[in-house]
This record gives sequence, C-alpha cells and structure tokens, in this order.
Amino acid sequence: MRRLAVFLFSLCLALPVLAADAAKPERKEVFGDVTVHYSAFTSSMLQPNIAAATGLTRSKNQGVLNVAVLKAGKPGMAVVSGTVKDLTGRSSPLSFKQISDQGAVYYIAQFKIEQPETLTFDLNVETGGVSHKLSFNQEVFPGE
Repeated sequence: MRRLAVFLFSLCLALPVLAADAAKPERKEVFGDVTVHYSAFTSSMLQPNIAAATGLTRSKNQGVLNVAVLKAGKPGMAVVSGTVKDLTGRSSPLSFKQISDQGAVYYIAQFKIEQPETLTFDLNVETGGVSHKLSFNQEVFPGE
C-alpha cells in the first residue's frame, strides 16, 4: 500500500504538466492553513495492481480525480464532494472514496471521458467544520 500512496501523491503533484488550466499550473488551492491539491487523469494510466487495490476501473473512457488535503502542511481528513460538467452544461455527481495509507489520505472519484473535451470540476472540501469551494477546468482525452 505504501507504493500506492506514493504513486497517488506523485500523480497529484506531477500531472500538472498534462493540465489545460494554465492559470493554475500548480493544481492547488490554498484556504488559510488548508491546501487542496487536485489532478485529473485517464484511469488507463494506472497500473493494474494499483487500480485493483483502490477499486478503480482501468479504461480509456474513465477518468480519475485525485484530491489530497493538507492542514498546516500535514495530511488532513476531509469530506469531499463535487460535480463534473461538460461544455453542454450536462453535470454528473462525483462519488469520492477515501484512501488512507501510512498517514497519507487521498480522495478519489471516477468520471466518464466520452471524447476530447474540456470539463469543469466543482468541488466542496469540508475540513474542521468549514467548507471550501473550488472550481477548475481541465481538458481530457480518452486514453489509448
């Protein structure tokens, strides 16, 4: 599971290179002492054993949204919810599951990728009884 935690955290920090939202290249939002890191990618990028361990479906038409919450620089617990919306305005809820491993905490959700397009993610991250809202756009492509 340690490899899983390292892999997911690396994705959260390393995938900004693939992000289309150039206005926020670091793929994070800071709310006082709470920092929310996020990244979206095609689930076919996951190794089969990592996908199995996290209960994710590997597919060229499935994306993964990975969210990590830090409070005062340390992994923090949160309640994460949100939606993903395409350019036509069609919105789908995101169902997050918590992955904990050796002190690291991640929140992951899967979403459909039907074609190359720009998606809007609207998230609510509640930690310590305080809600933090964030929104970002990302261009996605079905994998190969």
